[in-house]
Amino acid sequence: MDRYEGFHEFVRTRQQSLMRTAYLLTGNPHLAEDLLQTVLTRVASHWTKLAKGGNPEAYARKALVNQTISWRRRKQVELPAAELPEPAEPGQPHDEATVRRLVLRHALAKLTPKQRAVIVLRFYEDRSEHETAQLMGVSIGTVKSQTSYALSKLRALAPKEVYR
Repeated sequence: MDRYEGFHEFVRTRQQSLMRTAYLLTGNPHLAEDLLQTVLTRVASHWTKLAKGGNPEAYARKALVNQTISWRRRKQVELPAAELPEPAEPGQPHDEATVRRLVLRHALAKLTPKQRAVIVLRFYEDRSEHETAQLMGVSIGTVKSQTSYALSKLRALAPKEVYR
């Protein structure tokens, strides 16, 4: 049996979903690629064990969250500030969806790594409190409190039109 049997198939089928999560966690496409590469290397090194009885996707998602938090603790990763684009023609309003997306992305970048991870897992990936706690390696109470703090901070940072 090849040590990596099934790994290439796993990457082919789950890469896009994992990349989306990495992007949402980092807010930067280049950092997301680096994050996913690091995590997939770790998954590959544990593939034999994961393929036999583990859950490779859950392991990969938990590793994405943990690696993001670890990177931000070690070095303060600066994320680009979201600037509103100029209208195509003077007097033309911004596309509302684009403005909301940029404002929300900017607000997400201001959250702590744990708060951002909770928001990404709970609301972008539609995970339950229990699943989020397992993926982050924390208690359900921590997920609830981090969600509350994060949502309060987002409401303070983002204008009311984001929450229409």
